[in-house]
Amino acid sequence: MSRVVGKAGNLRDKLDGNELDLSLSDLSEIPVRDLAALPKATVLDLSCNKLTMLPGEFCSLTHIVRLDLSKNQLLQLPSEFGRLVNLQHLDLLQNRIKALPVTFAQLKSLKWLDLKDNPLNPALAKAAGDCLDEKQCKECAQMVLQYMKVVQAEQEQDLQRKLLEEQALKQKHEAEQRKKEDREREQRRKQKAQQKARKRRDYDAQQAAQQEMKKKKDTEPADNHKIPPKPVQKQKPRQRSKLGVVMRMLLLVFFLLLGSIVACRYTQLQRHSVCTSVNAVYEETVRTLRSCHVLESIVQLASRQ
Repeated sequence: MSRVVGKAGNLRDKLDGNELDLSLSDLSEIPVRDLAALPKATVLDLSCNKLTMLPGEFCSLTHIVRLDLSKNQLLQLPSEFGRLVNLQHLDLLQNRIKALPVTFAQLKSLKWLDLKDNPLNPALAKAAGDCLDEKQCKECAQMVLQYMKVVQAEQEQDLQRKLLEEQALKQKHEAEQRKKEDREREQRRKQKAQQKARKRRDYDAQQAAQQEMKKKKDTEPADNHKIPPKPVQKQKPRQRSKLGVVMRMLLLVFFLLLGSIVACRYTQLQRHSVCTSVNAVYEETVRTLRSCHVLESIVQLASRQ
C-alpha cells in the first residue's frame, strides 16, 4: 500500500475541493484505505492507469458521486458494486468488461454511464447503446439499469426456483424418510404382535395341559380303592421244561417207530424194500431180547396178564 501511495503522491495534496485526481498515476492498485480517509473526495478520477480489478473494499466508499475508471484494463466490477448508492456518474470507457454484476441494478442514483469500447455481451451492448453524447450517456444509464433489473429479477427467479426445487427435494426426502420410518414402525409392531400371539398360544397350551392333568388326577381312584395287582405266577424251572421237551420228542420217535413197524408187518407195505429192512431189524431186535432171560420172564409175565 505504501508503494501505491508513493506513486500516487500525497492524496491530500491532490484533493481540490471535492475532486481527487489520480489519473495518469501508473496505479495497478487502488489505495482504498487512504481514499476512505478522505470522505470529502466525492469526485474520483482513476482514468489512464493500469487497474485490472477493483477490490471488494472499494465498494465501501459510498461517498463517491462521480467515478472515472476509463482507459484501464478492468475485466469486471466487484459483486458488491451496488453498495455505491450515491454514485451518479460512472465512466468505464475502454476497459475489458464483458458483463456487469447483478447488484449494478441497485445504483438508483446513477444518471450517466459510458460503456463504449468494452467487449460487452450482446444483450448488455444493446441496452447500453452508443453513448456518443450527453443525452445518449444518460439514456445508457437508464437503459442499463432497466436491463440489470431484469437480469436481477431473472436471477432471483432462478434462485427462487432452485430454492423451491431444493425445498421440494428436501420435502420428498423427508417424506421418503417418514415412509421408511412408518414401514419400520409397522414391521416392529407386527413382530411384537406375532411374539405376543405366540406367547399367548404357549400360555393357552400350558393352561390346557395343566387342566388335562388335573382332570386325570380327579378321575383316578383313591389309594385305598386301588385294584390289587395280580400275583405273578412263578415260572417253572427251565430244567423241567427242557426235560418235558425231551420226553415228548422220545415219545414221538417211539410212536413213529411203532407205527412204521405195524405198517411194515401188517399191511401191504411189508413187501416194500424199506419195510423189508424194518422187519429185519425188528426180528433181530426181538431175538436179541429173547436171548436175555430176565427180559423173557418179563415178557412171559406180561403175556399171562
